Amino acid sequence: MIRPATSLLLPSKGPRHHYHRATLVRRAFFATRSAATDDKNEKIPFYGLPRPPPSKNPSDSFQKRLSVAVNSAATAFRDPTRDDAVAALGEVTGTLALQRILQQMRQHPTGKIILQEKPIVTKATIPYEKYLEQARAINNDNTDPAEITFGQAYGQFLLHHEFDPDERKPVAHIAANQQDAEDLAYIILRYRQCHDYWHVLTGLPPTVLGELGLKWLELFQTGLPIAALSGTVGSIGLPYAQFDILWNQYLPWATRIHRQLQAKDPHGGSILTIYYEREFDTPLQELRDRIGMEPAPELIDS
Repeated sequence: MIRPATSLLLPSKGPRHHYHRATLVRRAFFATRSAATDDKNEKIPFYGLPRPPPSKNPSDSFQKRLSVAVNSAATAFRDPTRDDAVAALGEVTGTLALQRILQQMRQHPTGKIILQEKPIVTKATIPYEKYLEQARAINNDNTDPAEITFGQAYGQFLLHHEFDPDERKPVAHIAANQQDAEDLAYIILRYRQCHDYWHVLTGLPPTVLGELGLKWLELFQTGLPIAALSGTVGSIGLPYAQFDILWNQYLPWATRIHRQLQAKDPHGGSILTIYYEREFDTPLQELRDRIGMEPAPELIDS
């Protein structure tokens, strides 16, 4: 059963053990994961909070937000595995885009429900064990791919990559005294937590090239500056063959899918106005067809 966020702080999960993912993350400037965790951070849920946590020094002034942005950008540039810096940079640079997304969601019938219920993605709030078990069964039999549901495909994705939905960083730099702070903080949290859903829908793997391709689609759909920085600066240093695929295959694909998603939604929504948790039992291909999504071109080995 899907449960909405009802409290400021949920029980902490233990440290992550997905160290193999860090190898990929180091190769991209603004990848979305980190394989390392600090002892002092183990008391904070990885998946984030539904509203800004109390802070003695909230980022509520231009000077403080600018300082956070500069320091976070410098830290992320030196060490891309510091996903705390990447997360902070996304929060302090995305105010205008978040406000636009908020207005879009308030005017969208499904987006409005999402804002009211504020679903979060954790092992405790989604049928995590159910879909992992079904994924194992599917891997051991000859299930028709056309019959696989979105939830089962999500379970396969988590199982194959050994990912944990409880990984996400807390929201920490949305000033609690600004207008609509709770909703704005939730939107950035939702953006982070839906990332793996988008991997499933697009078919993009969590490789450097796959992450960058997905960031282009996120940019067109959300307008968040962190997606723009990820998709551009993150491509620096790619081998020529991968750079060519990114710019000549994935960029046109992301542009086309952005238009298709807009055309399919009569209410002018985005990838953030889809209530994914209510689509777990929908066949994956049926969901793709309904919202206007088509898988990205297949990646070369990277």
